[in-house]
Amino acid sequence: QVRLVESGGGLVQSGGSLRLSCAVSGRLVSIDDMGWYRQAPGEQRELVATITSGGATNYAASVKGRFTISRDNAKNTVYLQMDSLKPDDTAVYSCYGDILTFVSPYVLATVRNTYWGQGTQVTVSS
Repeated sequence: QVRLVESGGGLVQSGGSLRLSCAVSGRLVSIDDMGWYRQAPGEQRELVATITSGGATNYAASVKGRFTISRDNAKNTVYLQMDSLKPDDTAVYSCYGDILTFVSPYVLATVRNTYWGQGTQVTVSS
């Protein structure tokens, strides 16, 4: 069973920083793209940042220049460094990973699915 566990959320003042982590565990073959979404109350879910297995990154216009996504492939972990935080960044942040796993312990066939973390609250006070 593949699990994604996030950590690092919390309450911070405007202009402050937080670093989110998302660790993948379980029996997997490989991890392709990883990234972070966020959703504020009453708002649609927004893609914040993505990173490929090779390290290519992409950011939403609203966070470009303030947030940095990175990953440690040896630790199966993706990070989101958030600087110059604003009250508008307040949301539940969820990580995801496109992960290749074996169909079963007895078959070498693989399948790719998107897995999600449980979400972590980030609150930025003004």
